[in-house]
Amino acid sequence: MAPPPATATALSDPERIALAEIELCGELIIAASAAAEERLSADRIDEVLRVGARRPHQGRP
Repeated sequence: MAPPPATATALSDPERIALAEIELCGELIIAASAAAEERLSADRIDEVLRVGARRPHQGRP
């Protein structure tokens, strides 16, 4: 017996995460192909992935 349509199209958390990772990889590929330099800088990668600078955690060495 086939699952109900709503169940068949619903994405599980791992599937959502995988799709998000694929999308981010695609964004990096597009940025890399459009870049004039040979490699993307860490700052450019952060910009493409829309992440801020990492800050050290308090209490960690």
